[in-house]
Formats: sequence, structure tokens, C-alpha cells
Amino acid sequence: MKLAGTAAAKFFARPEPDRAGVLIFGADAMRVALKRQELIAALIGPEGEAEMRLTRLAGGDLRKDAALLDDAMRAHGFFPGPRVAFVEEAADGAADAVKAALAAWRAGDATLVVTAGNLGKTSALRKAFEDHANAYAIGIYDDPPSREEIEAVLARAGLREIGHEAMTDLLALARDLDPGDFRQTVEKVALYKFGDATPLTPADVAACAPATIEAEVDDVLNAVAEARSGEVGPLMRRLEGQGVAPVGLSIAAMRHFRTLHAAASAPGGAAEGIARMRPPVFGPRRDRMLRQAQGWGMHNLEKAIGILTDTDLTLRSSSRAPAMAVMERALIRLAMLNRR
Repeated sequence: MKLAGTAAAKFFARPEPDRAGVLIFGADAMRVALKRQELIAALIGPEGEAEMRLTRLAGGDLRKDAALLDDAMRAHGFFPGPRVAFVEEAADGAADAVKAALAAWRAGDATLVVTAGNLGKTSALRKAFEDHANAYAIGIYDDPPSREEIEAVLARAGLREIGHEAMTDLLALARDLDPGDFRQTVEKVALYKFGDATPLTPADVAACAPATIEAEVDDVLNAVAEARSGEVGPLMRRLEGQGVAPVGLSIAAMRHFRTLHAAASAPGGAAEGIARMRPPVFGPRRDRMLRQAQGWGMHNLEKAIGILTDTDLTLRSSSRAPAMAVMERALIRLAMLNRR
């Protein structure tokens, strides 16, 4: 049988122990692996593998010896409890062995869990599960996780008190990060909030979200965007001492001011523009960039982008001017521009 959507998410969290088998397939190996880990942990518990109630088989081995799967389905170890026979990276070549194992399954046998890459509708392996009355075939696609799936991940990490704005930020993160990176971020948030019973806030999410620009570079860009021209020189000395290249700083500045321009020129206003940013902007940084976009306005930001474009061309040309000095002059000019 096929299983998809909310029903599939519920099954991964609380699988039915009397199912003969489950096929998890999809083009993204990471997404498939995460769902397989979740399912097996739910079936046999956290100590299942240590108690030898999990048997691992390679899909390619079944083409050589189909009896391996039959033995794994019926073998009983020393420890009591539910068992799983896991076949990894299977393909249509393993379909006959899998189909025979499903047909011979009886109550008390191990649950068969099979993972595979992208399988078409005519795949023999996929049909073996879809045509079986007591087995599921679940396709894992690149769609962003639903709110229910995100809440389940948060709950497993021990995070239950989540503010509305923090959930909005987490939903945006889930859309833009790979599943593995998102799960690591959630685990980081859980550690960050360990022992803290207050609801999760956007600032908490921002503190744990992957950074896109180094904090030191952010310092000088914020000084420029907030017209604090006197701070640009000392900050530039720090960056130069840390080995930051002028061209890299130019790229970061262009990215920052393009983000501000996109926000300021959004039809619904800067707040709506910031909310639609990809990658998303979080917490205090989002509020800060919103103030910057509103303070500059679209036309001044267009002038700023023009100055940065000219500076970048100079840095990449054969000019003999000191590159860091050229970049510093451009940033001070931008900081002064916003004072007018």
C-alpha cells in the first residue's frame, strides 16, 4: 500500500508493529536515511541495535543469496522484543527476494525495512510493497517538512514551549536547510535551552541558526548601514589583521546592501520584504536590518549599490591603489551618504 503526507509522518513517529514491511525511497539519500533512522528507532527502541534486534543487509547481497533475507526475518536473538531486518540501498534486482519475504511473513517475524533511491511507478521493488496488503511504500520527496513534522522533531529534542514568532523562524529554516542541517540546528537549540523553561524566542533561534556572514564582517557593515562612520576605520584595521580580503568584504557588503534594497523595494513594505528573504533573516538581526532598510530608503540604497559596484570593479582591475584603503574609503562614503 502507498502511504504519504500526514499519514506517513504519523506512521514514522508511531509505526504499527504488525506491519510486514516498509519501503522508504527517494532521490535525496539524506532525507531517506533520516526517516529510516526515525522508523527503526520507533520500532525497536533506543537499545534495539545494542540488543542485536536489528539485522543489516546490503541490497546487492540479496541478488546473490535471497535466503539471507528469509533467515534475517525469522532469526531470534537472546534478547526479547520486536526485531527489524533492514535492507539498505536496494534496487529492482532485490525485488524477487523482498517479494518472497513479504509473502512468507507471519506474526512474530521481524519487520522488513527497505531503503532505495528514486523509484519509478513501474519499479518491481516499489510494486512489491504497494501491492502487498500488509506493507507500505513511502516516497520521500524534496518538499519542505510540514508544521506537524517540525513540531515532532522539536518534541523529540525536548522543545515544547515555542513562541509564535520562533515557530515562524523555524519553519523558514526548515525550508532553507537540508534535513540533516535542520535537525542539527534543532539539537543545538535544545542544548541552548536546556534547563530554561521559558518559551523559545526568535533570539534563541537566531543564536543557534547557521551564520551566513562572520560576526566581525557584520560589525563593519552594520556600522556603515547605521551611519557610524567613525567606527569604520578601527573595524577595518581589525578585519585586515584577521586576514579578511578586500574583495571578500566587497562581496559581503554588496550582499548586505542588496538585501536591504530588496526589502525597501518590496511592494508590501520593508517588513514584508525582510520576511520573504531567502536565506531567512532571524531575530535581532532581522529587526536591525528592517530598521536599516527603512532608514535608507530604496533610492539611497540604489546609490549605495552603485558605489559598491564601482568599488568592486576597481578592486578587480589593475589599479595600483591599496585594495583595503579603496574598500575603506567606499564604506566611509556609504556611511556618510546615509547622513544626508
